[in-house]
Amino acid sequence: MPLARDNPAPADSPDGLSQWYARVRARSLELCAPLAPEDTVVQSMPDASPTKWHLAHTSWFFERFVLGRGAEGPEPLHPEWHFLFNSYYQSAGPMHSRDARGLLTRPTLAEICTYRAQIDEAVRERLARGIAPTLAAVLTLGLHHEQQHQELMLTDLKHLFACNPLQPAYTTARAARSPAAGPMRFLTGRTGITATGYDGAQFAYDNELPRHSELLHPHAIAHRPVTNAEYAEFIRAGGYRTALLWMSEGWATVQREGWARPLYWAEDLVSAYTLGGTRELDPNAPVCHVSYFEADAFARWAGARLPLEAEWETLAAPLDPTHGQFADDGLFEPQADPHPQHEGPRQLFGDVWEWTGSPYVGYPGFKPLPGALGEYNGKFMCGQWVLRGGSCATPRGHVRASYRNFFYPRDRWQFSGIRLARDLP
Repeated sequence: MPLARDNPAPADSPDGLSQWYARVRARSLELCAPLAPEDTVVQSMPDASPTKWHLAHTSWFFERFVLGRGAEGPEPLHPEWHFLFNSYYQSAGPMHSRDARGLLTRPTLAEICTYRAQIDEAVRERLARGIAPTLAAVLTLGLHHEQQHQELMLTDLKHLFACNPLQPAYTTARAARSPAAGPMRFLTGRTGITATGYDGAQFAYDNELPRHSELLHPHAIAHRPVTNAEYAEFIRAGGYRTALLWMSEGWATVQREGWARPLYWAEDLVSAYTLGGTRELDPNAPVCHVSYFEADAFARWAGARLPLEAEWETLAAPLDPTHGQFADDGLFEPQADPHPQHEGPRQLFGDVWEWTGSPYVGYPGFKPLPGALGEYNGKFMCGQWVLRGGSCATPRGHVRASYRNFFYPRDRWQFSGIRLARDLP
């Protein structure tokens, strides 16, 4: 299952774009190779979607926004499916309830795979005839959108399999244990006015724009993420029983949900469910599957805070965003730093998404994309928090320093972890 290929930048020729399209689309099916058809149908919670639905929705996206079927082109292949596989594009029409996607036993997985193949053939023919730059930009957006769903396929499957008493394994891949993480060091960050947001000529989402100025106050950021061993110390010290460490809503969530440890951890704090089945926790690997509430409480317990997204981005901007442990490596589990003795920031990209202390809002001068695609990011800028850096389930080459992920503060089924920051005098 490991793939040793980086995502190219958006292609500047029809042939290059066609090849990239084929690779991304094939990767979605490769991720389904270990699954039985039954695995692709079930929905384990309202926030997750069945694998079968992901495969159909990403194909619907290309049919609706690239091929322009319906009002702007030929009739859809399956008009009745439009309702089933529209996600949240209100301007594109009504949609099936998100929390009932697991009830869609029909169309079958085989029918959806046929639908994918038909859409792929139509897109290849469209590319062969030549497309305008504006449509090529929409196709590029669709490929990044599919990569996001590839990550969701993995995170949703993990939650689904963890709910099964048999706790089946998705993969048998396993990495060797790494050296001890060593003491956490804090790196002094840049201060003063600095520019953040995407600054390049390739693809970026609208929520990464426009590039703008931020005032950074004196601060320091940890050189590595918080480890499983460090988080276990927080648990043993009574972190989940100490109300003063928690945001009010976070404490209410802990009480209501009975949280006492990260998602998937066993009560003994020694093992956890992974996509490779239940395994012993690596004490030196980054802790993951924690909510913003848990990350914030841990930071307060540690005498620190979460980094602001501008602080995080400024630290990460000089680094290569493809250097890290991503889904292409086929492990699907955060790994300890193999070179903990190296100076400078470590593991900013890959392994775990890192919660920041910044709410998800638009940058000064933010403008969403025109039309239905403007619903992609902008309308979610309410009540969510920003995460940075990608994870072990993210395709390599998908993220960059300016990439903004966002989830609600209670969410923890994603591969989300913690990096600490501190204010300096």
